[in-house]
Amino acid sequence: MIRNISNLRLTESMLMVDAQQSIEKLHSFRKLGLTLSIDDFGTGYSSLAYLKKFPIQTLKIDRSFIHDLGLDSDNDAIVKATIAMANSLNLKVIAEGVENRGQVDVLNKYHCQEVQGYLFSKPLSSDDFLVYLDSHNVVA
Repeated sequence: MIRNISNLRLTESMLMVDAQQSIEKLHSFRKLGLTLSIDDFGTGYSSLAYLKKFPIQTLKIDRSFIHDLGLDSDNDAIVKATIAMANSLNLKVIAEGVENRGQVDVLNKYHCQEVQGYLFSKPLSSDDFLVYLDSHNVVA
């Protein structure tokens, strides 16, 4: 079965191995129509200078920053600053690892566009996802 892949998620460490070559390859991927995301943002060793050079559309904030959101002022500051920076760069932000309503409330306050995590569902196969959508009256 051939699947249509429209989003490519890349980690910071993967991109920074050879940043210049990554930039060139990512531009080629964009020309193919792929949407590019940096996954686990904040855990790698990237330079913020490269953030504007990579042709990405989405930052996914790593779950390690979300876990103590609302309980740890340092995590709150990092998440708030990351979201504000991404929004200023016209990047979509996804918070990974959301497990409770309190985290969603804080992320909404910080203007995070999307969340994912066990609060909503464990990871699902494509077949199980269709069952999930059907059971929640969502049209696929």
